[in-house]
Amino acid sequence: LELSIEVSQVLEGQGIPPSQASPPLVAAAEGVIDEAHVLLDPAALYTFCSVRDFEHQQVVLDNGTVFRGALVARALAGATEVAVAVCTIGSALEERLSAQFASGDAMRAVALEGAGVAAIRQLSMTTGVQICDAASARGLNVGMRASPGQEGWSIKQQRVLFDLIPAEEIGVRLTPSCLMLPRKSVSFVIGLGPEMRADSVPCDFCSKRERCHWRHEKSVKE
Repeated sequence: LELSIEVSQVLEGQGIPPSQASPPLVAAAEGVIDEAHVLLDPAALYTFCSVRDFEHQQVVLDNGTVFRGALVARALAGATEVAVAVCTIGSALEERLSAQFASGDAMRAVALEGAGVAAIRQLSMTTGVQICDAASARGLNVGMRASPGQEGWSIKQQRVLFDLIPAEEIGVRLTPSCLMLPRKSVSFVIGLGPEMRADSVPCDFCSKRERCHWRHEKSVKE
């Protein structure tokens, strides 16, 4: 997989609207683009699992795996299959930005952090598109994405997800608290089926939705 990140994406990865970025911040973002591309080692895995049954806030897969939580139950409602995915950009960029912080170059380190956020966002979107294409080829529609750790789906369910996919093949592992390493990694599920629709997003079910800056920014852009 190849990624191509831009200055605006690096700024957004830092939580800075590009139109509001100061010249020094823009310069810092521009200055890390080439280095970030060298450090990126993007990889992704995904698999498909059939759904056996739905119970109260539970989704039971054919192999007996159970996803539990209000969000995942809403995301997968009506699905006949579930796509399970793990993506990472590797650890090199994370190691470099730690070295930058240690050397006192905080602005460059923060810019690299933004580049990493932009890269994992792009990678997860690319993986999602691949899943959608594979589903469409079989006449299936896709639903919304959901990830362990989002409101309504416990981070502890990360272990359930990792039992379904050999994430160690792309160098991703879980800490005792169920966080992923390398840090710039994401996992998610997507429901597939003839009746699925993708017009909902996890933000719609978040208690912070009315005061979230980035949700409102997204609405303005749309």
